[in-house]
Amino acid sequence: MKVEAILAKKGRAVQTIRPWSTVAEAVHRLAGPPRIGALIVTGQDGRIAGMITERDIIRALERYRENLMNRPVSEVMGRHVPACSPQDSIEHVMLQMTRLRYRHLPVIDRGRLAGLISIGDVVKNRIDEIQLESSVLRDLYIASR
Repeated sequence: MKVEAILAKKGRAVQTIRPWSTVAEAVHRLAGPPRIGALIVTGQDGRIAGMITERDIIRALERYRENLMNRPVSEVMGRHVPACSPQDSIEHVMLQMTRLRYRHLPVIDRGRLAGLISIGDVVKNRIDEIQLESSVLRDLYIASR
């Protein structure tokens, strides 16, 4: 199965924020609604400049303490964000997320932001696949009796 299948189920909407926005704004957006775990940081040209996650904010809290909330997102965000494409296999994405320890991956299609998938999306997809396989095998077994 491909990343495109996840996007078809969950949609392609992506929450973005600008690098000059404050961490307070990012926290507000992450808290929702909808509650999300990451925001894609985009520059004026619409290109991905980075990503800010709950994990980034926790780590920045240790560094900046009470001065964190007024800092710009650009000081806290991750800059080298791995990405995937709609044509990537779910297995490839699972390996990439596990190896790089990222919980969210932007989906890039023809150089443009096309979605965002989370480890939760990938796990849900895999559970659905396993349940389908189990049902098919059970039906085959019953039919062969």
